[in-house]
Amino acid sequence: MTMKELDPVFRIEPRVPVILAILAVLFLLMILPRPIAMLPLWIPCVAVIMVIVPMAAVGLTAAKARWLRIERIVTLLFFVFVGVGIVVNLASLIREMVHRSAGIDGLQLLSSSIAVWVANVLAFSILYWQIDRGGPEARAQKVEKKPDWLFPQEGAPAEDVSLGWRPTFVDYLFLGFTTSTAFSPTDTLPLTSRAKILMMLQSTISLATIVVVASRAINILGS
Repeated sequence: MTMKELDPVFRIEPRVPVILAILAVLFLLMILPRPIAMLPLWIPCVAVIMVIVPMAAVGLTAAKARWLRIERIVTLLFFVFVGVGIVVNLASLIREMVHRSAGIDGLQLLSSSIAVWVANVLAFSILYWQIDRGGPEARAQKVEKKPDWLFPQEGAPAEDVSLGWRPTFVDYLFLGFTTSTAFSPTDTLPLTSRAKILMMLQSTISLATIVVVASRAINILGS
């Protein structure tokens, strides 16, 4: 069963939590001090608008299948943009830490590391939500797609979980959070190679942010 074979009336997963996460990423990128933030502020704003518009159109227009395709493309591009930005900002944080630049103090270094860490969690959560099992609407319509992650609810007895359960954005947000805090799978298991690689990448960024940057910032504040 493919998306083309679905009933014309799509069951649309609410986009509000995802849009809030995207806006939070924008806010975190905007509050970084200038020595850390490498791009002008208008560039992240344009990127956020470009990804929010298709999400709004999915729920408001009749041509849902077309806007779902556009949404998927721009969401993946948005992740690439934010992911590169996170890595660049992290490299800038490490540079400022090593050279002890007078342009940024310990408090700014600590707050910037927290912002980068949270942006990392949100960006990967959005990506996981978009790619797993063909995307949110494919999951809602029960399209047969190979899952990237196995959630504990799927292995529970039928009487312990409501029939028709499917993961939503909150489940992927929890997955992103636990990956960045535990640096390993917890209750949700990766099943595919791309899922494992993405979780390894997210954990690496999180580990570098927490161990290298945040610990150094705390030392600066304590000295």
